[in-house]
Amino acid sequence: MSATLSRSGGPRVGLGNWIIILACGLFFLVPLIVTGIFSLWEGGHSYGVSSYVLLIHSSGFWRSLLLSLQLAIETILLSFVLLVPAMIFVHLKAPKLKPLFEFIATLPFVIPAIALIAGLSTLYTGPNWLIGTPNYLVIPYFFLALPYGYRSIDVGLNTLDVKTLTEAGQSLGAGWGRIIVLILLPNMTAALVGATLLTLTIVMGEFTFASVLLFKTFAVFINDTGQNAVTEAAALSLFSFVLTWIAMLGVIVAGKRQRTRIGAR
Repeated sequence: MSATLSRSGGPRVGLGNWIIILACGLFFLVPLIVTGIFSLWEGGHSYGVSSYVLLIHSSGFWRSLLLSLQLAIETILLSFVLLVPAMIFVHLKAPKLKPLFEFIATLPFVIPAIALIAGLSTLYTGPNWLIGTPNYLVIPYFFLALPYGYRSIDVGLNTLDVKTLTEAGQSLGAGWGRIIVLILLPNMTAALVGATLLTLTIVMGEFTFASVLLFKTFAVFINDTGQNAVTEAAALSLFSFVLTWIAMLGVIVAGKRQRTRIGAR
């Protein structure tokens, strides 16, 4: 066996496992390190931060970044408004519908993005104040983030005794709005944080929808920059990776805090 028990009673990682961990670490880190070095290249044997300085002073960088952040916030709000009440209803009143919800939530995994945006473009032909603006991207982004938001919220609800908490709130005279906002949501903090950060990373990195609909989001800006300025594109890619890592770290921290709270009970 590659893993045995240590003197403290816990599992001890064997040499074979360490080799696998090291190989995986190199597989992910080496390309990022090379990309980081290339983003500092200024020609010949000269290296510096000129690519990053140019990006900071680029109006297109800030416009695309702020647009993607705006769309991410709108997608997160739409997901919470639609998913949280619906999933609470399923847990309380219609548990037999849960397999149907899970099936719907997994559809974005099997439907190609180009097919999804083609279908949505055919289905939604108005109103003009929505179709002609980047806010229209919130609709496909919602479906793209649906599997992750659904799973995060579902895990959060499964850790709660939703029925008991709801009945306790009703016995004190609270309506459904207060029960959701004041009782259930505070106990789902980790799940909501996880859904928020996962949705943020998905929206920030999505390219197909925005490119087909001709909106210049952050991912489209990275692609356009790569056609003209390769070192700036490398710097943008590295920035995108760091942003994703921060979001994933937030998901891990939130999950650990939630488990600690449950264990303390």
